[in-house]
Amino acid sequence: MLKITEKAQAKLRELIANSDQPVLGIRVIAEAKSPLKAEYGLSFVQEGEQLPEDTVVSFEGFDVYIDPESLPFVEEATLDFVENMMGGGFRIDAPPRMQPGTKLEGPVAEKLQRLFEEQINPALALHGGSVRLIDVKDNKVYIELGGGCRGCGMVDVTLKQGIEVMIKQAVPEITEVLDVTDHASGTNPYYQPSK
Repeated sequence: MLKITEKAQAKLRELIANSDQPVLGIRVIAEAKSPLKAEYGLSFVQEGEQLPEDTVVSFEGFDVYIDPESLPFVEEATLDFVENMMGGGFRIDAPPRMQPGTKLEGPVAEKLQRLFEEQINPALALHGGSVRLIDVKDNKVYIELGGGCRGCGMVDVTLKQGIEVMIKQAVPEITEVLDVTDHASGTNPYYQPSK
């Protein structure tokens, strides 16, 4: 279920205590942007704003309300409070969600896995990067980039002129390659190999 860091819990308790209106807790909303990824939002929940179908998770000093549509995207998510030059803000990180019943099996998935292992990942490894197959659905491939590719300023070039070209050449039935990576969470996006 949803994890909330100690720092985020403390900030939520502070905001709830300073609210002009009585607050029962927070609502976490996930708006699907693809079958695998969502954008997240937070709002206060006041008396009468709870829904009968909500999943309620209790934390010290507040409850978290999650509607059924948001729940699959929130199950393995982590809510944190991140300080920055503007003061800070809440951030929700979640792994890409696999569709229920999705199995990366079959000739297309096998071709893609082989392509990633034999050609694409060895090329990306030269710059500290990697790519992982997340899903194949309706002639679309969902991928997640890692390592030096996560957050890199050249990721669009790598994706469109490198990875996508190689995928479409090796597996012509693929019509679109979609990146579900959270590039804002990269820790080493400008990797330079040692000389």
